[in-house]
Amino acid sequence: MKDSGGRRNYGPFYSGPMGLWFTVFFLAPLLIIVLYSFLRKGLYGGVVWEFSLDAYKALGNASFLVIAVRTLIMALIATVITIMLALPCGYFMAKSKHQTFLLLLIIIPFWTNFLIRVFAWMNILGNNGFLNDLLLRLGIIKDYIHFLYNKQAVVLVLVYMYLPYAILPLFSTIDKFDFSLLEAARDLGATKFKSMMKVLLPNIRSGIFTAVLFTFIPIFGAYAVPLMVGDTDSYMLGNVISDQLKTNRNWPLVSAISMVITLVTTIGVMAMMSLQKKDAIRTGDLKAENAGMDSTVMQSRLRGFGSNFRKRKPHELPKGGAQ
Repeated sequence: MKDSGGRRNYGPFYSGPMGLWFTVFFLAPLLIIVLYSFLRKGLYGGVVWEFSLDAYKALGNASFLVIAVRTLIMALIATVITIMLALPCGYFMAKSKHQTFLLLLIIIPFWTNFLIRVFAWMNILGNNGFLNDLLLRLGIIKDYIHFLYNKQAVVLVLVYMYLPYAILPLFSTIDKFDFSLLEAARDLGATKFKSMMKVLLPNIRSGIFTAVLFTFIPIFGAYAVPLMVGDTDSYMLGNVISDQLKTNRNWPLVSAISMVITLVTTIGVMAMMSLQKKDAIRTGDLKAENAGMDSTVMQSRLRGFGSNFRKRKPHELPKGGAQ
């Protein structure tokens, strides 16, 4: 194959194996799930090759809707907590002189098996675990507290499991941020909190979007954590899929539930991509406006900033400002 310049184009040869891999291991299973969701359940499992909407009708069951809403709420809560914890961690890592060491600390949990880390939390939160034993020895409590087998334990362990997935993209984005912009905002009278909200967060929005996707999608389909540290009130969609496969062998219903999870995550990804695209367009417009601004307008704006700053009373000036 040759391009317009007469040279051989090896692009298809390089992309062919990757395209084949995605077709066989991603697209084909997805098409099978879509197909099975529109078939009838077999008497002893499997499917009967007859078109049916019974699986999607079963999704309207009240108990399933309760589990779906619970899964969505728990996933949102865990994602918000994870991002709130990851933001200061990423900021501290970006400002630190020991970034390599801190990155190593973030990556170390990946060296340990997923289930082992869950069992470790079970030993910490259990009735005879480390936390209860410590509180009893200190005399803070008289009897053990049920830290385990509830929604709070599920959210806690989910946050721990997926916190590194949020820290890494945030650190990567914050590390490229020009911190002199924060100093400029402080010099112009902004408080430290306001400069973070108005200057830092808008400039690291892409990292926040990525962190949300990396945490919300796997948490929404979580199975092992709710099974091991939760109870019946923390039952999530992943557990429903497992039970329907192992107990009822209802493949069409499992496929329909999987389609719901895929649809919700796809909508989330599309929404994030749309917001990120709008943010990129807005940033491009601002850059174009600044590039086209003549020196007279720029100087007048700078004089305006300076006059507003000089009008401040001494007690209103930020620390480290103009002398």
